[in-house]
Order: sequence, then structure tokens, then C-alpha cells
Amino acid sequence: MATSLKKNFLYNAFYNVLVLILPLVTAPYISRIMGAEKIGVYSYSYSVASYFGLFILMGLTNYGNRTIAGVKENKNELSRTFWSIYFMQIIMAIVVIIIYIFYVYFIASDKVMASIQLLYLISVALDINWFFFGMELFKLTVTRNTIIKLLNVTLIFLLVKSKNDIYIYGIIMTIGPLLSQLFLWIFLRRYIRITKITINDIILHIKPNLVLFIPVIAISLYTIMDRVMLGIMSTMKEVGYYENSNKLTQIPVMAITSLGTVMLPRMSNLVANGRNEETKKYIQKSLIISMFLSSSMAFGLSAISKEFVPFFYGRGFEKCINLIPVLLLSSIFISFANVIRTQYLIPYKKDNIYIVSVFLGAFVNMGINLLLIPNIQSVGAAIGTLCAEMTVCIYQVYMVKNEIRVLHYLKQGIPLMISGVLMYVIVINIPFITNYIVTIIIKVVVGTIIYLFLVGIYYLGGLKSIFRKQ
Repeated sequence: MATSLKKNFLYNAFYNVLVLILPLVTAPYISRIMGAEKIGVYSYSYSVASYFGLFILMGLTNYGNRTIAGVKENKNELSRTFWSIYFMQIIMAIVVIIIYIFYVYFIASDKVMASIQLLYLISVALDINWFFFGMELFKLTVTRNTIIKLLNVTLIFLLVKSKNDIYIYGIIMTIGPLLSQLFLWIFLRRYIRITKITINDIILHIKPNLVLFIPVIAISLYTIMDRVMLGIMSTMKEVGYYENSNKLTQIPVMAITSLGTVMLPRMSNLVANGRNEETKKYIQKSLIISMFLSSSMAFGLSAISKEFVPFFYGRGFEKCINLIPVLLLSSIFISFANVIRTQYLIPYKKDNIYIVSVFLGAFVNMGINLLLIPNIQSVGAAIGTLCAEMTVCIYQVYMVKNEIRVLHYLKQGIPLMISGVLMYVIVINIPFITNYIVTIIIKVVVGTIIYLFLVGIYYLGGLKSIFRKQ
């Protein structure tokens, strides 16, 4: 990869890992203070608010990123494009927030927590991350979020002292994103100028944005909806188990998402300039990197989950031991499909393949959830997620196999998967030694050495030549 891409990937990876690590820093404390039920109350209310938030941004995470990347060299065009897209966003925000207020007062079971989530929706209305991602200005977003996230953690430890502080916790968790978005607006004037736009400028972006919003809704059916369905068909405790398990299993997913977020504007720019051969080289390298990251973390974290859960979350969260390995397996399929989506389907505007794949995943997930959640609760939701992500990945691979050498790249990644499985088999059989923390440290060290040794052999035997190609 080019130096700028490596820097952007590291910046964005650092941010996404930070987003996960800081909640993990507070998770042992919050788990012991709040318990599974109170965590479930917050998670359920946030999931519902997130659904409303989807209708504010629609498909802008990908569409805005892609569109800004295509016009960033021309400041006049860039300014007109930004304002026309953002006016579309703010109009949707006003409509959605009004509907959400009706939900709070007439439907929500916990009206206080639901009202607090209104701050989150305001932050979504102000969200212009898509602009800075399209401009490839990842350092700015990382710096901003690092400061805000550290402030969040500090406030949680200072102000949340008992179960009765659940609403204080909710305010802290929602005020962070709001401050984060306000911070970005300060820097916006460096890159664009105030530009007069017409209603036609706004309308121009509605259809393509809606096209990319369709898969966002479909994906939400097997990400956000899992918690909502658990809350409706099961108990808040089960939502709490699922929430805590998902925090850990999102680590490999976020690492790969970082790669996709960084590569999308670069690939969109290459496609716009007709540099198709260069895009294929990036796809090959990205797929190998995604397999390396996902297999190492998925199998590694699964191997230590038996010791990690009681040590990290404390008593009452033992069910997470069964959930974590299932959810971690899904991250492998997510990582592979993410590269295909962000580096081929979206830059080349093959949106139909993307849309069909996520709807297939949504139908699979909803069906399995309806069958399994009533009987095995959170475990059923985890199985539904795994099957959905597997479906999405398989369909996308099948549909692009004649256009890019995706099956060949998959074969190149299989030794990385085998290395992960061998590491898992060895590490999971290491016996309990003295206490949880000693056992975890020994397992992590042994697993890291084994995986890096096996991958090192493969790198010298074949991967080295791939990454040396320009």
C-alpha cells in the first residue's frame, strides 16, 4: 500500500480500536455496578434510537464518502456537493426527530432513557464524518475522537456509582458523540466555502443515496435488530449478555472496517480515473490483510473466552462464554465481505449485488431469530448473526468471481485460517494455571508466538512476493 494509505489505515484502525477498547476498559466496572439487566435497558434504548438514526444518514456513510472523493480536487464543486448532500441530511433529521419524539411519549417503555437518546439523534443530524472520510482526513477524526472518548471514560468512573445512575450513564454515552460532531464543524471551513444551492442540487443526490440506504436497513436487521428482538422476545438480561459479548467480538470487525473506510475513497478515485489494474492489486492485498487480522483475533479471542469472561465481567455473565465464539466466527465472513463491498462493489457502483446480498442475510437472520430466540434466547441471536454474515459473504463472492480473482485470493488466505485454527486447538487445551490473569497471559503469549510463527513461514514461502508487487 502507498504510504498515505498505510497512515490513514493506522489512524482509522487506531480510532476504531479505541472505540472498542475504551468501552472494554469501563465494561468490568459497569458490569459489576449495573448488572446484565441495567446494561440491557441502555442497550435496548440505544438500539431503538440507532434505528431512527439510520433514517437520518440513510446511505451517506458510503455514498457521501464516495461522492466527496470524486470531487475533492475542485473546491467549488466540492462545496456545492457538500452543501447539497448535507441539506438532504438535515431535512431528514428534522422529520425523523419529530417522529422519534412521538415514539418517546406514546410507545417507549422507559421514557427517561428514550428521551436521553434524543441527544444521540441530534449528533447524527450533525454527523459529517462522511465528508472528512471522503477527503481522506483521518488524522483529524482520530484526534477528535480520542479526546472525546477519553473524556467519556473519565466521566463514567467519576459519576456512575450505582444502579441508580443508569440515566447518568446514558447521558454520558450520548453527549460524547454530540461533542464529537460539533468539533468537526469547526474545521469544515478550511475545506469548503458557503455556496448557494438549488432544490435540484439536493434532489440529484436522493436516488443514489436511497440505493445505498437499502442495504443499510437490511444490515441493521442482523446487527441492531438482534437486540431489539431479544428485548421483545426474551429479557433485558439476555440483551445484556448479548451486548457484552458483542463488545469483545467487534474487535476484529472494527479492524477490518478501518481498512474498508480508508480504501473506499481511494478506490473510488482510482475507478473515476480508469486505473482498474491498480484497484485489483489493492483488493488482493486487502483480502489477505483482512484474513490475517480476522483469523488471528477471532480464533485467539475464542481460545481465551472461558477465562476472560469471569475475569473481565465478573459473576453473572457466564453465558457470554457460549456467545463469544459464535459471534467471533461471524467476524471472519464480515471481514472478507467488507473488502469486496468497499473496494469493488461500491466504487464500481455495483450496488445491486450489495443490496441483494444483505437482504439475503437479513431474511436468514430474521428467520433464525424467530425460530431460536424463544428457545435459546441470546445464543439463538448469535447463531442468526453467524448464518447471516456467512450468507452475505458467500453470495458476494459468487457474484464477483468472474470479474475479480476472488476465489484465487481466498485460496491465498486459507493458510492464514489454518494457522488460526491450529493456534486455537493448542491454546484452548492449555490448563488453568494459578488464576485467571496468569492463565490469560500465558495463553495470549503462546497463541501469538504460534500464529506469528506459522504465518511467518507462509509469508516467506509466498506472501512476500505479493506484497512486494507495485
